[in-house]
Amino acid sequence: MSGTTSGTPVRQVDVRGPRFAAWITTGVLVVALVAAAFSPVAAAVILAVQTIVFALGAALGPRRSPYGALFARLVAPRLGAPTETEPVEPLRFAQLVGFVFAAVGTVGFLTGAVVLGAVAAGFALFAALLNAAFGVCLGCRIYPLIARMRRVAA
Repeated sequence: MSGTTSGTPVRQVDVRGPRFAAWITTGVLVVALVAAAFSPVAAAVILAVQTIVFALGAALGPRRSPYGALFARLVAPRLGAPTETEPVEPLRFAQLVGFVFAAVGTVGFLTGAVVLGAVAAGFALFAALLNAAFGVCLGCRIYPLIARMRRVAA
């Protein structure tokens, strides 16, 4: 599960793990948005939990994130060997982007800015559903642009 980019090893993960995580994330975000209609505080609590999951995914990577660990323990052993992998770093960046949107949504719900909370959670939901249903990771698509800009600035 490695390749090289400019002489540096590239860590890879089974694409089914991040998609599994995206399905769970989609469900959590839907629950948060439904809860917001009844209780912004409940929505904030639910979204805060997802914010922590995003933070752990960004910091630890997809394999050691809560949903990644769940996939590795309960789902992956029941599947065949992966036929497709993807690099870890764009996935970590995508989790960071999710963290930002979820954190903004949490703060919005907690401070009474319910529209801000709902819009931020809605953006995170859109990205998670796009990845879960269609295998399109928006954060992963943005990552190469950010990486290029960092190289140019250095």
